[in-house]
Amino acid sequence: MYIDTHTHLYEEQLNIDEREMIQRAIDAGVSKMYMPNCDSTTIDAMMRIAGTWPANCYPMMGLHPCYVKDNYKDELAIVTDWLAKEKFYAIGEIGLDYYWDLTHTAQQKEAFAYQIDLALQYNLPIVIHSRESTQDCIDMVRSKQNGKLNGIFHCFGGTIEEAKQIIDLGFCMGIGGVVTFKKSNLPDVIKEVGLSNIVLETDAPYLAPMPYRGKRNESAYVPLIAEKIGDAMQISKEEIARITTANAEKLFGV
Repeated sequence: MYIDTHTHLYEEQLNIDEREMIQRAIDAGVSKMYMPNCDSTTIDAMMRIAGTWPANCYPMMGLHPCYVKDNYKDELAIVTDWLAKEKFYAIGEIGLDYYWDLTHTAQQKEAFAYQIDLALQYNLPIVIHSRESTQDCIDMVRSKQNGKLNGIFHCFGGTIEEAKQIIDLGFCMGIGGVVTFKKSNLPDVIKEVGLSNIVLETDAPYLAPMPYRGKRNESAYVPLIAEKIGDAMQISKEEIARITTANAEKLFGV
């Protein structure tokens, strides 16, 4: 059994064949799929999928850093309201993004800190977006770590040193399709730090693994990611599935 810890099942690219796409994942052994939220515009579609597939699709609640704009306080109020009335399995996708636009960096940091506090309040893990900002995200998490904070550095692509800092904080690293790319350093990082803090993800519909690179990604491709990690560690993809599923279940409590 596999768990996709990060998949945007509600994205328009995946709506075309939503039912078949989710069934393909289940048929491939991906029995649980965790959906990060982006902002108020993605909540309804995410909750609809969670309601249709309650045994397989699990929602998170959060404000994605790329969606932090001038109205971010209104968006955070919506996040807070939803957390008070529905069950969610993580606060996410939250964090910092220094790749696309630096206009709202200060607001991103404020939103990140606020949502970390929400996670501590609700005893939920956090799922962190850290594009071009991994060390700053690590430092912010460290400043809030009171022994109760945990979660995932989603789409991890950092250095061995950053990976060790993440592990020291009690966090996991989400490994997706990038690990299958020819020039990826992730196999070497994983060999160095081991599997105890590794979980699998797709980030569907983005970042499809080989041989689907450049095409639409979907949760059914998780076994391809496991196979590549297994090759690096010289163990079977079934053993990768067992270890990473246990890591994810411990984190999410499902």
